[in-house]
Amino acid sequence: MKWGCSQSSNGKDFKTRRSKFTNGNNYGKSGNNKNSEDLAINPGMYVRKKEGKIGEPYFKVRNLGSGAYGESQFDKMKYSITNKIECDDKIHEEIYNEISLLKSLDHPNIIKLFDVFEDKKYFYLVTEFYEGGELFEQIINRHKFDECDAANIMKQILSGICYLHKHNIVHRDIKPENILLENKHSLLNIKIVDFGLSSFFSKDNKLRDRLGTAYYIAPEVLRKKYNEKCDVWSCGVILYILLCGYPPFGGQNDQDIIKKVEKGKYYFDFNDWKNISEEAKELIKLMLTYDYNKRITAKEALNSKWIKNMQTILIKFKNELGELKNVEEEVDNILKEVDFDKNGYIEYSEFISVCMDKQILFSEERLRDAFNLFDTDKSGKITKEELANLFGLTSISEQMWNEVLGEADKNKDNMIDFDEFVNMMHKICDNKSS
Repeated sequence: MKWGCSQSSNGKDFKTRRSKFTNGNNYGKSGNNKNSEDLAINPGMYVRKKEGKIGEPYFKVRNLGSGAYGESQFDKMKYSITNKIECDDKIHEEIYNEISLLKSLDHPNIIKLFDVFEDKKYFYLVTEFYEGGELFEQIINRHKFDECDAANIMKQILSGICYLHKHNIVHRDIKPENILLENKHSLLNIKIVDFGLSSFFSKDNKLRDRLGTAYYIAPEVLRKKYNEKCDVWSCGVILYILLCGYPPFGGQNDQDIIKKVEKGKYYFDFNDWKNISEEAKELIKLMLTYDYNKRITAKEALNSKWIKNMQTILIKFKNELGELKNVEEEVDNILKEVDFDKNGYIEYSEFISVCMDKQILFSEERLRDAFNLFDTDKSGKITKEELANLFGLTSISEQMWNEVLGEADKNKDNMIDFDEFVNMMHKICDNKSS
């Protein structure tokens, strides 16, 4: 989906039509070398791939427009979005790669995949729906943001990017169109979306594909030799736009913009930046450092002085959420207990694990629903294959499965019935939280 611009050469009339250009494969082949012997709750186990038409639980209410591969529709009942993607042979592998990647992601600022359906003609990806629309629309409407709001937005984006880079994933198309808001009146909960150009990367190998979006593409990507810090450059461009209302590299068309990106020269116009703090401008300079080897990492940007000094963000959080003084200490204790890996965020699998450990999800009705979901042939028992699908493991050793089944399969029939399933889930959750 390619987009250019309609603006004056100085870039201040920031009104655009969408565009994206690619040159090469969308996904790198360096991979997701997950240890198949690990048996634990993971994000992918909550996503099931189903064949046939999209099922009754999802009611298509209205068309939301077209994306890179197909159209999107809002499902009111599940409060989710269905991306309808045509099964073209040319993009079949790319779609499978994106689905596999999305299933592995578990972060509060990254879109969550709920379901995948496939029929002879289409893929249907069911994800969260954020009614606030794109950050791009907010930029057009508001023109620019105060430093507090800009820091709030950037902190969330960088947090998601840090998570991706920690897991050796580079997004490669970070831009306001790929940032969704929970609602139009709040910046408290945003999501990074559209992983169609994402790739796994390794520290030893440079990425070579020339792809991205003109305003936000890093100069090293144009030279086809880059690493994950191209995402940091894109974040620097977004931060620049948030604070002044126009991009650092402008032009009448993509070609004009690319020429300016290749040079890497930008300016802080005095009239537009005179009321912006030096700390904010310094962070932009560090993120838009031309030599990517000298550019700061996403983690360093997240821990920058400017973002840390925006203490008013926390006050706005509390005011908008209506937090009460007498519950803050209790909430902090709960969050510390739930945050197993101590990264400061409650991930989906952590939340599920703790909920199950606290008996919230251990009602017979909910466990029965889960059992029926995994019992795909409706036999009343779960086979080895169905158990493998449950935990997202397809290459686990026979010895490992024999150990799992031997412990769970009390009646030794090589199948897991409902009672055995309940005991197994209790034990897995106990192991996860211990």
